[in-house]
Amino acid sequence: MGSGGLELPPGDEGHEGNSTDVPPGAVSLARPMEMGSIGPELDWGADAWREVRTRAQRAGRAYIWLNLVEQRLRAVVAAVLRPIYEPVHGDEWVVAAVGPAGQEWVQRAVAVREVSRRKGYLLDPADDNVLSFLTLPQLRELMVQHWPCFEPYFDERRDVELALDELEVTRNVVSRNRALSEAVLGQAERAAAKLLEILGAGSDVPSARRLPVDAVEDLVGDRYADVVGVHSDRVRLLRQFPAEDLFGGARRLDAIGIGLNLLVQNFSGRRLVRLAESGCRVRLLFLNPASSAVKRRERELGIKRGELSRAVEMNILHMRRVRSKLRDPGAFEIQVFDETPRFTAYLVDGDGSDGVAVVQSYLRRTRGMEAPVLVLRGGGRVVKPGDMDEEGLFPTYREEFEVAWADSRPVS
Repeated sequence: MGSGGLELPPGDEGHEGNSTDVPPGAVSLARPMEMGSIGPELDWGADAWREVRTRAQRAGRAYIWLNLVEQRLRAVVAAVLRPIYEPVHGDEWVVAAVGPAGQEWVQRAVAVREVSRRKGYLLDPADDNVLSFLTLPQLRELMVQHWPCFEPYFDERRDVELALDELEVTRNVVSRNRALSEAVLGQAERAAAKLLEILGAGSDVPSARRLPVDAVEDLVGDRYADVVGVHSDRVRLLRQFPAEDLFGGARRLDAIGIGLNLLVQNFSGRRLVRLAESGCRVRLLFLNPASSAVKRRERELGIKRGELSRAVEMNILHMRRVRSKLRDPGAFEIQVFDETPRFTAYLVDGDGSDGVAVVQSYLRRTRGMEAPVLVLRGGGRVVKPGDMDEEGLFPTYREEFEVAWADSRPVS
């Protein structure tokens, strides 16, 4: 025993200090962790964050579509059933329309509305009604239950129900924050667009013949002018946006570039003939293969002299053969320009509201196939009051094409 101290005997197997048996109810202490570390058990690495961000992005897209459908269906149900039930039942018209079969879920909606009133969750007075608290399946049930009332407005009940069936899978997944696959998301977007069209949402339904308007683009598209797609190269563009989708059914096609390979090499001459014979007016503007600009471009790319000029000349000859097969060759114009090429652009139906443009800038040491691609939508952007001076990129490239066309020479 030391001076003023207490010497403790060594513990044996039965003492707490050495025992491996934890008494009932005891909590073992976690091991010390490094400063700023959350520990490997709770850590999310780059792969985990990538996964949850992908899930959130897909769920967000799906939620917007589901929200649009639910709002539209709610408006349709109100427009059809309210005039029938409200004159007799007043504010309780929804409860009366549901009838005995749906008393359980309609009473639940009434209770949720009362709680929302007390807690101040009703931010918009327009939502202070039972209809606003019905879910998509319940709105569907109201519609099906009263189908004779809706039948004069819609051709096929089966089409409506099938679209709602497809959406129910997505609604279930999104409401429970589960993983949503790309395939199911695509199916939901198509079903929602179809349903909105069936329900008569007007000309602003987020769908279009050539390039469907994504609901997210419709909401935040003003952040990106009229750019609706960006691809790192032309291969990735064509995977998502095949040439047939771009050019098929066009009524007007204007293209400017060095060799216009996106059109010439990916859309057959026979298909071009049929397109022109169906009424499409075509204007193709190639870089003159005999110009000094072609030689400069060959030097930039480090290719053999004459290689690019021969490729352009072959493309022009191919387009001349197409033109020679037409009853109205004047509707298929081919011209060449001699200036330094700055970009290649394909403007499809550029004079209409459903126009689409594919644009690539020419980079010094990068072939056209490898250059980044912008996809632009023409005429469809909603301009906000503060944005009156910003028209987007589509009109800029259309004007550039017209100026270059006016200064070019026809190919006989």
